Amino acid sequence: MIRKLSFVLLGALLIAALALGLVYWKLHSALGQPLQLGAAQTLEVQSGDTPSGLLQRLERDGVLSDSFWLRLHWRLKLSGHTLHSGEYQLRPEMTARDMIGLWQRGEVVQHTLTIVEGWNFRQVRAALEALPTVKQTIVGQSDDEVMMRLGQAGSHPEGRFFPDTYSFTRGVTDLELLQRAYSRLETVLAEEWQQRSEGLPYQDPYEALIMASIIEKETGVPSERGEIAGVFVRRLEQGMLLQTDPTVIYGMGEQYRGRITRSDLRRPTPYNTYTNSGLPPTPIAMVGREAIHAALHPVEGKSLYFVARGDGSHVFSDSLSEHNRAVREYQLKRRADYRSSPPPRQTPAPIENAQ
Repeated sequence: MIRKLSFVLLGALLIAALALGLVYWKLHSALGQPLQLGAAQTLEVQSGDTPSGLLQRLERDGVLSDSFWLRLHWRLKLSGHTLHSGEYQLRPEMTARDMIGLWQRGEVVQHTLTIVEGWNFRQVRAALEALPTVKQTIVGQSDDEVMMRLGQAGSHPEGRFFPDTYSFTRGVTDLELLQRAYSRLETVLAEEWQQRSEGLPYQDPYEALIMASIIEKETGVPSERGEIAGVFVRRLEQGMLLQTDPTVIYGMGEQYRGRITRSDLRRPTPYNTYTNSGLPPTPIAMVGREAIHAALHPVEGKSLYFVARGDGSHVFSDSLSEHNRAVREYQLKRRADYRSSPPPRQTPAPIENAQ
């Protein structure tokens, strides 16, 4: 009797071992199978999708087979892992194991938004609207409404979003990206303000941001930022008009068509620094850290004027007579690429300006 039971038990164990071996083989084969793809493709996983449902869908689409065993693998090995929504890049050389590894690690496709130094807020909004991977929630809303939704009611949007490349996954909202850029600008501005030089003519960080935006638009050669900042700071300190073209252009808005005239320089707007003393009321562009740093660390010196050479660089002058000579030498020989930021105006500027 005991001997018979031993044979039965041995048989049961053998059957169990064979069954386990079969299961292991099926799991191994299912995981090792190559994905049936002719080319790379994107698998979009939405909120609420499950591994089981996705595997069944892929089997129906002919991308893989034996989805039962793959679903069993997830239940046995990965039941505690969260399936992150987003896009997963599937390539022909991948196996089912590789694909499940992507799901396990949450390696979703990253898209990017680049905000460029010197852009205005209108350009930032246009860049957001052009991204099909971004959920559009602010289209048609005014700038004031957008700032209110960001929790910054009453704030002007210009210059308040940090130029950088921002990575995101499909489905992020335009407002979420703006919030990230706004918070980044606040952080950078606060860091630079804490390390500012002494005796600057700014009442608060916002005024420094306004100055930085002018420097951003005036600078064609990065190494000149500090020197340009020095000119504008000294003009502020001495009660001189800033007389900078980019502020005039910004104040012209949609009326600007690539050139400014003498009448434009005389036309009163809140941003015309040929007619208004001090800084304009708001920044005129998005500002990088380097321009903020320059505004808060202007280069010491005596220069009060500068004129563009036409290659992006400038000639700096201490006196009006020196500046007039530089204007005659360079300004009257303007080329189409005279200015590195806004296009050139076609008539000579008044001799007594900072440009």
